[in-house]
Amino acid sequence: MRLAFWAPIIFVLLWSTGFVGAKFGLPYAEPFTFLWVRMLIVAGLLSALAGVLRSAWPRGWALNLHIGVSGLLLHAGYLGGVFFAISRGMPAGLAALIVGLQPILTALLAQPLLRERVSAVQWAGLLLGFGGVGLVVGEKALSARILHIEPSAFVAIVLALLSTTLGTLYQKRFAAQMPLIGGTVVQYLAAAAGLFVLSLLFRETMQIRWTPQFILAMAWLVLVLSVGAILLLMYLIRNNSASRVASLFYLVPPATALEAYVLFGERLGVLALLGMGLTALGVALVVRR
Repeated sequence: MRLAFWAPIIFVLLWSTGFVGAKFGLPYAEPFTFLWVRMLIVAGLLSALAGVLRSAWPRGWALNLHIGVSGLLLHAGYLGGVFFAISRGMPAGLAALIVGLQPILTALLAQPLLRERVSAVQWAGLLLGFGGVGLVVGEKALSARILHIEPSAFVAIVLALLSTTLGTLYQKRFAAQMPLIGGTVVQYLAAAAGLFVLSLLFRETMQIRWTPQFILAMAWLVLVLSVGAILLLMYLIRNNSASRVASLFYLVPPATALEAYVLFGERLGVLALLGMGLTALGVALVVRR
């Protein structure tokens, strides 16, 4: 019961640091190279953990195939799109706003695909949450003087939005009962393979400057995001409806704004504070029993 209560809160706090890690690490490595190296490191660490804990591994080609597909969507598609968009000039806040559409898109698709019922109150919460995210990130976007964003960044971030939405639904439909650690290893290996292919297709040099800043960013993204947060996400998907899990992502941009205020002294205006309040209310309406 305690894990069920704290898991969503911890997940949001951890997941919100991903944009910060990307900002610190991307100057020293190309996006897809950065990510496939990260995926391999995480897969190795989790494999060792599975051996120590004697965790179960997914059995059967069908289950492993489903797990691999969900890994490609949740990790390669989502993270690849976000990192590529940021590397092409998109501010992290604007990227967070666009992928913040995920809860509404997930709720729309969960009805026909998973036969999950979304009540009127939950729809109101989803809309309130999206409005709150818009206020938080919109204030930051409006404060920027000039945004030099390549058109490919918008294509990438939309693909990231579609990938994380479909990945959540696919995971819930076909792989929700996968062994937690072993299944996550399979997901990361599939994602590493997909990202490596993308690095070849985009003719990346695959050169990494292993500066202290990059090593710190990689360590944080591997241990905190790819291990801690993803295991929590798999736990949440297994034990909650897809729309309820997706609603948690509404809290990520406001949490990122708070972290930027604490770490970098970025000031929060009235609109941002109002947006965070609306977001919290919206999520409360969606996840209420």
